[in-house]
Amino acid sequence: MRKKTKIVATISDFNCEVDFLQQLFDNGMNVVRINTAHASFDGAKKVIENVRKVSDKIALLVDTKGPEIRTCPLTSEINVKEGQIIRVAGKLPEDSSKDLVQVNYKNFVTDVPNGSKILIDDGALELQVIMKHDKYLECKVMNSGIIQGKKSINIPKAHIHLPALTPKDIDFIHFAVEQKLDFIAHSFVRNKEDINAVQKVLDEKESPIKIIAKIENEEGVKNIEEILDVAYGVMVARGDLAIEISPEKLPGVQKRIVSMAIKKRRPVIIATQMLHSMIENPRPTRAEVNDVANAIYDGTDAIMLSGETAYGKYPAEAVSMMKRIAKEVESNTNTFRSKLQVKALARKQLKISSQNDIVSAHLIKSAIDISEELDVKAIISDTTSGRNIRALAAYRSKHTIYAQCYYKQTMRKLALSYGVHVDFMEKPKTHEMFVKNALNNLIHKKAFKKDNLVTIIAGNYGRSAGVTYIKVTAVSNLLNGEVE
Repeated sequence: MRKKTKIVATISDFNCEVDFLQQLFDNGMNVVRINTAHASFDGAKKVIENVRKVSDKIALLVDTKGPEIRTCPLTSEINVKEGQIIRVAGKLPEDSSKDLVQVNYKNFVTDVPNGSKILIDDGALELQVIMKHDKYLECKVMNSGIIQGKKSINIPKAHIHLPALTPKDIDFIHFAVEQKLDFIAHSFVRNKEDINAVQKVLDEKESPIKIIAKIENEEGVKNIEEILDVAYGVMVARGDLAIEISPEKLPGVQKRIVSMAIKKRRPVIIATQMLHSMIENPRPTRAEVNDVANAIYDGTDAIMLSGETAYGKYPAEAVSMMKRIAKEVESNTNTFRSKLQVKALARKQLKISSQNDIVSAHLIKSAIDISEELDVKAIISDTTSGRNIRALAAYRSKHTIYAQCYYKQTMRKLALSYGVHVDFMEKPKTHEMFVKNALNNLIHKKAFKKDNLVTIIAGNYGRSAGVTYIKVTAVSNLLNGEVE
């Protein structure tokens, strides 16, 4: 049984040799993520070059830093005690006293309301704003701790007017375009305007790179529907998100975002600390295994590793463990996902605008229903843009979808879509040649046998017409008994 849930692995230039990447690919890695917060252009380029030596099916995703706030660099750390009063401000060059914590956003005092919580270093230290002054916020320390430079700042429920892109983000987007990467994951997305700002830069460069919206704050959760309308996909980045919305709300938010992404046919990634203990240990905790499994039961397209593969001691084992969990959960999925649920999802997928899309949507729904009832061995379709393949994937069928892609970039984009196995194919002159070439290729790969039933779903009136027909029959009938 093929793994259906895709695996994203964060890779650092400190550990990106070809043999290492090949091992991760063999163990189930589908997408390589490069975190620009910890990467130089030279380091990122080294990762990219080595990934491409392994396989042209591995998609490359680069993060932006996005609109974030951090403490300014300090000459020495500041020890604070519970109940102590300190000042917090945007950068004030003339004031460097020990009771003043400065951050890298000049309008910080204006944007943060009185009474707000200020969380430093992923919530390790909490401050309460008790009074606003012209140039600083007077804050009470809620728990003892240490304030260091370049640490994250979160202000739950506050609306911060940071620009969508930093100069470094724009530089990395240009770099991604030059390197012909596949995805940009934009951090701290708050609304559709943040996505549009990235898209504008890509459009200026005439780049086909797709944007993944990282949901990491309450504003992003609130505006998730409009974000999904403009983004290619979404990542539930649970580190900052759990600080912004409180940890006990996170499971429900995660489920809601996954459900909405599936409904809108957007790939969805679950990220942050999925197998965190495997940074240091060869085996995960039971809680981590359950966390990964529950994300798959919810229907996520992809699960992501961060420190586990970027600098952990057991990167290959972490990828392998994710693959094993995925295959086990996927083998049990039908127990948890009834036919009524599949049909309810099918009805939701039919809310399409144009007539061609309506025809395609009905045929895609029918292909899934027929394949479920007859228990075919595989669903096979060709694609130029990947749109119809993503529509098929949205049903989370028990059958693997074998996508024959006419563009390699489309092939890599589908590396984030659930249940899709991709191959590149030169576009044939006729539809009959597509069917024959696809079947011969997949039989050679032992995807199925000549006597198996398969579903073919395709179009024969050009890309604009979308899906126009379905065939369900034995492979031998399609090949007239001849396999090359």
